Amino acid sequence: MLQNELKLRRDKIRALMAQRGIDAALITCNVNLIYTYGRVVSGYLYLPLQAPAQLFVKRPNNLAGEYVRPIRKPEQLPDLLKECGLALPARLMLEGDELSYNEYGRLAACFPEAEVLPCGTELIRRARSVKTEMEVELFRRSGAAHARAYAQIPSVYKPGMTDRQLSIEIERLMRLEGCLGIFRVFGRSMEIFMGSVLTGNNAAAPSPYDFALGGEGLDDSLPGGANGTLLQAGQSVMVDLGGNFYGYMCDMSRVYSIGHLPQKAYDAHQACLEAQAEVTALAKPGVTGEALYQKAVEVVEKAGFADYFMGIGQKAKFVGHGIGLEINESPVLAPRMKQELEPGMVFALEPKIVLPEIGPVGIENSWAVTSDGVEKLTQAPEEIVSLN
Repeated sequence: MLQNELKLRRDKIRALMAQRGIDAALITCNVNLIYTYGRVVSGYLYLPLQAPAQLFVKRPNNLAGEYVRPIRKPEQLPDLLKECGLALPARLMLEGDELSYNEYGRLAACFPEAEVLPCGTELIRRARSVKTEMEVELFRRSGAAHARAYAQIPSVYKPGMTDRQLSIEIERLMRLEGCLGIFRVFGRSMEIFMGSVLTGNNAAAPSPYDFALGGEGLDDSLPGGANGTLLQAGQSVMVDLGGNFYGYMCDMSRVYSIGHLPQKAYDAHQACLEAQAEVTALAKPGVTGEALYQKAVEVVEKAGFADYFMGIGQKAKFVGHGIGLEINESPVLAPRMKQELEPGMVFALEPKIVLPEIGPVGIENSWAVTSDGVEKLTQAPEEIVSLN
C-alpha cells in the first residue's frame, strides 16, 4: 500500500515535469525524500519521466531493494544510471530553492551534457500542495493526537508558573502523545522550537519571522515564543504548538486564561470564531486565498477589533497558510494571493487578536479542502478555558 502511495506522489511530480519537457529529477532534500521515498536518507532519488525511480544511498547502509543502489559521491551518478539501463537526461531538474550554491553546482557538473533547471523545488512543492487521501488521513490522526494533548493542559498548570514552565509541560504532553518534536519550515529564515506559548504583552512583541504572532523568546539567538513571563490573573495564554505526529505539520491554537478575563477579551475571541465560521463557509474549490483573507478582515472590522487583528505594532499580513510536511506550504490566505483552492489542499486558518495588557485570543484549526467545501481536521473545544 505504501509503495502505491509513493508512486502516486511521484507520478504527480512526473505530470508537472512532462508539462515542461523535463526528462528527470534528482531529489536529495529531506522533506522531498520523505514525500517521494517515505523516509529521510543521505543520498539521491533519481526520478525519470518514463522509468521507475532509483535510490542511490550513502547512509544508512542497510537499505535494499530492486531500485536501491549504494553510492559514495554524486560523481558516480552517470555511470550508475547507465548500469541501470537508463539514458542520461537531456533536461534535468534540481531543487534550486533548497540546495546550497555548492551542492547545486556539484550536482549540475555531474551532467555536463544536460540542460540543468533549478525548478525542482517549485514543482515538487506544487505537487505536495494537493494531498493524497493517505496524507489527509495522517492529518486526521495528527489532529486527534494534538487534541488529546491540549485536553490535558489544565492538569499541568500550577499557580506561579511562567510561560516557559507551562510550555515545557505542554511540550511533554505532546511528546507523550507521539509528537516528533521537529518543526519543519520551508526556507532558512524562520526557526522555532515546537511552537509557541504566548501570554500578556509578549504576544505583541515583534518577531523577525513571518509568524502570525511573535514573542521575544528566551534569547536573541531564537527570538520567538515564550520569554519567561509570569502567568498572572486576568491574562490570556495562547498555546500554538506544531502537531508533527506523522511527519505532517498539523496546526492548532487554543486559548486559556488565568482566572477571568476582561469582557473585551471574550468579545474579541468571539469575533475570531465568527471570522473562522464565515471564512470556512466561503472556502471551497475555486475560491482564492485573497477572498478568504478579505472575509476574515471584514468580520473583525465589523466587530471593532481591526487595530488588534493579527498583531498590534507589527501585523501578520495573512490569516492562513498551507500545511504539509512543512508548516508553510501553499495555499496562502493573504492579500493579492490569486491561487485558487483545490480539493486535497490542507491549510491552517488562524484569525487572532492581541489585546494590550491581556494577551492573545483567537483560534487556529487545520482544514482539508473537499469537492464542495472544507473538513475540519483539528477537533477540540474552542472556547477560552480557565486554568484556575
